[in-house]
Amino acid sequence: MNTLSSDVPESVGPRAAPLRGAWLALLSFALSLATFIEVLDSTVTNVAVPSIAGSLAVSNAQATWVISSYSVAAAIAVPLTGWLSQRFGDARLFVWSVLLFTLTSLLCGIASNLEMLVLCRAMQGLCSGPMVPLSQAILLRSFPPEKRVFALALWAMTVLLAPIFGPVLGGWIIDRFSWPWIFFINLPIGLFAFAACTALLRRDPPSLKQPPKDLVGIALLVVGVGALQGVLDLGREHGWFDSPLIITLSIVATLALLSLLIWESAEPYPVIDLSLFRDRAFSFGVAVISLGMVSFSVIGVIFPLWMQTVMGYTALQAGMAVAPLGILALVFSLLIGVFLDRLDARFVTSFGFLVFFAVLYWDTHFTLSMSFWQIVTPTFIQGIGLPCFFIPLSAVTLSRISDEKLAAASG
Repeated sequence: MNTLSSDVPESVGPRAAPLRGAWLALLSFALSLATFIEVLDSTVTNVAVPSIAGSLAVSNAQATWVISSYSVAAAIAVPLTGWLSQRFGDARLFVWSVLLFTLTSLLCGIASNLEMLVLCRAMQGLCSGPMVPLSQAILLRSFPPEKRVFALALWAMTVLLAPIFGPVLGGWIIDRFSWPWIFFINLPIGLFAFAACTALLRRDPPSLKQPPKDLVGIALLVVGVGALQGVLDLGREHGWFDSPLIITLSIVATLALLSLLIWESAEPYPVIDLSLFRDRAFSFGVAVISLGMVSFSVIGVIFPLWMQTVMGYTALQAGMAVAPLGILALVFSLLIGVFLDRLDARFVTSFGFLVFFAVLYWDTHFTLSMSFWQIVTPTFIQGIGLPCFFIPLSAVTLSRISDEKLAAASG
């Protein structure tokens, strides 16, 4: 049995009672840190593409494969979370994912050419896949039911703030040091999170009845999601459907994903549990959260690239223009976590989307002559909308999911 020290209460163990007090706070902090570095790493490279291209003597278009390889691998790994957790256990899968993510971060930092960096980023993406959904599932199970909304608010803060601070941190590192350090910063954080979670998380013994491997489902998932992510990442570069490559990837993605849905609906031990979508609240929540995160990506992903490539900002300046989004997001995350049980979640969510609509409409009036503060102001206000839609919807989406299916539902 793993223990933090000789003073750790006997409740920490394979068959122990839930953690309380300072130990629960430490576990929550470690889970949040692991989530933070994973989400951070998916965005911090957005401002590093020009630096990586110059250092490795490749074009900007080639350097974007550093982002694409990670996205494709993570998109494949996330839906596998529920199936993998059934075979290895939530805690065991999570701590190993954190450790391997940290080690692959080191490999990314020491990569000497683009091919090695892209390969290591793909490995990093595969390791990162289970981290976010499992951290959410483990955190929710670690808190009593009456405190789960507050726990979800704590978790949401890391998910929402990491992509905001990613461009800032990435820009500062690029301007002050060099691009490998955007990966090296993961090492101390990842090792701490691994050590703390290894000591504090209960590891239930694996089930004696392991479900059969759904090899057909896994193959269809890898091909379908990989091809779809390839279309989305490479479409603009290749002229979308003027390109035979994009047409081929689109056909492959469509056929593979349709086949996946048909296969999984009849498979007794599916790699993706489609039965979750029989719950109307879950289906509705997933759809609306997806739309909300698409809207959020305009600020977190597109703006930093636009500011650098069109407006002439440095990497740090572009990051600083996005960072104010996190101020009100942090404040409102805490407020919603405390008061959501007294409010109508539908009203809070609708208000969040109204804020999104107003800010995005404001953004349509942007011009190339705008000052830094004219860009920052709507971004700052959008910080109100993020937690207002994300936290209530996440709570409603997972409210009727049993504990044993939380990992699959979160993925």
